[in-house]
Amino acid sequence: MSAVSHAHPATFRPQLAALRIVGSAFVAVGVFLSGFVISEPAPYELMMAMQIALWFLFGLKISRAIAPLLILLLLFNIGGMLSLTVMKDMTGAPMYVAVSTFLGLSAVFYGAIVEDDHRRLKLIFQAWVAGAVITAILGILGYFHAFPGAEVFTLYDRAKGAFQDPNVFGPYLVPPALYLMYRVLSGSPLRSPLYITGFLVLTLGVFLSFSRAAWGLFVFACLALVVVMLLKERTAAFRLKIFTLFITAVLVLMMAIAGAMQSKKVSDLFLNRARLVQEYDGARLGRFERHKLGFLMAMERPLGLGPMVLGKMFGEDEHNIWLKSLTTYGWLGFVTYVTLIWATLIVGFRALLRDRPWQPYLMIAWISILGHALIGNVIDIDHWRHVYILFGVVWGCHALEWRHRRAGRLALRPAADPALRPAS
Repeated sequence: MSAVSHAHPATFRPQLAALRIVGSAFVAVGVFLSGFVISEPAPYELMMAMQIALWFLFGLKISRAIAPLLILLLLFNIGGMLSLTVMKDMTGAPMYVAVSTFLGLSAVFYGAIVEDDHRRLKLIFQAWVAGAVITAILGILGYFHAFPGAEVFTLYDRAKGAFQDPNVFGPYLVPPALYLMYRVLSGSPLRSPLYITGFLVLTLGVFLSFSRAAWGLFVFACLALVVVMLLKERTAAFRLKIFTLFITAVLVLMMAIAGAMQSKKVSDLFLNRARLVQEYDGARLGRFERHKLGFLMAMERPLGLGPMVLGKMFGEDEHNIWLKSLTTYGWLGFVTYVTLIWATLIVGFRALLRDRPWQPYLMIAWISILGHALIGNVIDIDHWRHVYILFGVVWGCHALEWRHRRAGRLALRPAADPALRPAS
């Protein structure tokens, strides 16, 4: 499916071109299915496992620019495998590590297909928007009990869409919301109503998830997107346009939230969830106390405790990705995960403001990764499928930038003059 990506026009074969179109369609379907994870294994896993095998079977390559991502994710999951050796009760643990390994491979896959053809970035984000809007609508309808059985799309009176947990549902909606926001700020006014409608649907979905991490991620990401766009586009007219549209969007958003707050159910839950520290955070053996005890325990166990062990001990999971990497993946996993986050942010930042066809997608993915790293202090993100899509996008754009600069250096080299070559 990738063998013809850089072929000379003279060698064009319709069969391979058709194969690449089908392959790209599979990618879009896979990304779309990432918004529907009610049970595991989800259709997403089945679809991605099949197409990852097929893509690499048909010649998809892992370049030197993508290889560090593969190495880091393999080391991270090797740490998880080693943690199994210290467990007494391994119920569910092998499957947990298997899912982690699969998700790591999916990130490498996304990076490779983006490098193979940067036009797939638009396809990926359009499919993500489609899946996000549908699952957000399900969550919104479920929250307001719009039809019999709609409560299946809620949990504890919080919208969760076609997800198992509102705390995953909310953050999943943020990157596609950023994409729509970017299109409004930089695109044609004729399409703005469509993008604004989608953005408002996703925003309401994030709000009704009543996830403090999702709220924080959404606000941070929107502000960061505006800042990066202002840094990149330095003309006064464009900056005025962005500033005006952003202020308008904020006002419309506030009006929409104010409308939702007219419901007593919504306002009561909002006021309760808006408190910075909940009772289960600061109570004895609450979230913060578990963080402290978990870190102390992990310092004595280089191989970790094993998947889900801390949750069985305290009745709640770690809710901290750094602690989770220590307890579930050991010291090796912790060091590797910290390295992965920093490496991803560094390689993405280097090309963040360069004028490239893939720059908007890199900008959205980079901001989202940074935001997820921040909310990782209060939530586990190691099994969030969309985070691995973001990893793949950032590293795929890094690989594109690496190839672009390498091609530029080769083009600047003077052609060898035969008259200057030494005689044999």
